[in-house]
Amino acid sequence: MAQHQGAQVVLYVVDPARVAPFYVEVVGFRVVDAAGDFVTLGTDALELHVIRVPAEHAQRIEIADPPLRRDETPIKVSFAVADIQAAREAAARLGGSIDGPEAEWTWAGESHCDGHDPEGNVFQVRTAVP
Repeated sequence: MAQHQGAQVVLYVVDPARVAPFYVEVVGFRVVDAAGDFVTLGTDALELHVIRVPAEHAQRIEIADPPLRRDETPIKVSFAVADIQAAREAAARLGGSIDGPEAEWTWAGESHCDGHDPEGNVFQVRTAVP
């Protein structure tokens, strides 16, 4: 795999085989590499490394159904999407969630909305305001 020159984000999860397809469909990443305990997803601007949490830590992580949002973190990654409603529908179908239209806000010429993946990891989607 060639070195990526753009930004990279690492996301530790219990089940990479479930979480990686979520970001492929909801955000539009493509699979760049996958082996065992990791999947690397990419766009021209960003790589997202979805890595299995080590077993000694994973046993202490409980994933509720539906997942509880892990919003007590100082970092939230924001992904550009073509359509927030389409991303919202895909997220719901794949075990995550993006807040409803009433929770969207506009800033810097874009509509923004928060959500979480199937393990409760918080992210944001955004799209240009028409």
